[in-house]
Amino acid sequence: MRVLELFSGLGGWRIALRDRGRVSAAYDIHEAANATYALNHGEVPKARELATVPLAELAAHRADTWLMSPPCQPFCRMGNHQGLEDRRSGAFLHLMEIFRQAPPDHLVLENVAGFLGSDAHALLSERIRAHGLHQLDLQACSSHFGLPNQRPRVFIVASRKPLKALPPPQPQPQPIAAFLDAVEEEALYLRAPQEIRHHQGLDLVEAGDRRSACFIGGYGRRFVGSGSFLKTERGVRRFSPTEVARLLGLPEGFQFPEGLPLEARYRLLGNGLSIPVAAWALDHL
Repeated sequence: MRVLELFSGLGGWRIALRDRGRVSAAYDIHEAANATYALNHGEVPKARELATVPLAELAAHRADTWLMSPPCQPFCRMGNHQGLEDRRSGAFLHLMEIFRQAPPDHLVLENVAGFLGSDAHALLSERIRAHGLHQLDLQACSSHFGLPNQRPRVFIVASRKPLKALPPPQPQPQPIAAFLDAVEEEALYLRAPQEIRHHQGLDLVEAGDRRSACFIGGYGRRFVGSGSFLKTERGVRRFSPTEVARLLGLPEGFQFPEGLPLEARYRLLGNGLSIPVAAWALDHL
């Protein structure tokens, strides 16, 4: 496959793609995401607002596959539920117009569960049907792939060839201990006033547990509903970015640019893919 990686972020689709094909071009407007992508993959994404990229530019890459993770905020549980009316859907709408004129042979879109049944889902499905492509609407969670993390996601798979849904592997999740850093960062521990104030709302897990809550982009700023906190003999702490990366299935050695603030790292991870689940979605093509 010759791939356009749209809303490329950390490059999760590129990692999940493995030897199925190659990325012809990646697009993302965010500087920190592009710097992280370049550090780990050796190529710099095109820093273009996708809502303004003309059809001719995308066509020039001669890609036959689109892999995309458009902004989830218009569809997520804690979002505004405005769907295509949300300004952050502008790039998706533009891509759907390009799709209408020049559809790829294959497409995989990842998003939160709220994407199913939305106006964006209806528009994408209409475009797929209009061009005679086959479609699968898949739902899966990283906890079904051996990862002790709950990250339910939707994958819309479209292709010119017939498609058949594959069952997820469903191995038992490993214990959280297998994903922890060898040396803890002292700064990740909550101060006593923080722990007392938010204790009732924190999702607390221990190293032996096989479950953690979904980490969102606001994990570095929010306490309740942003992800799990690790309870140890010393107290309660956040998971480190490298620990969250492991829980997403990112390869060991994945790194961030030196000096990138902690909150920025959490934001990038919260917008990222669960790699084993994305790879399973690609197995359908």
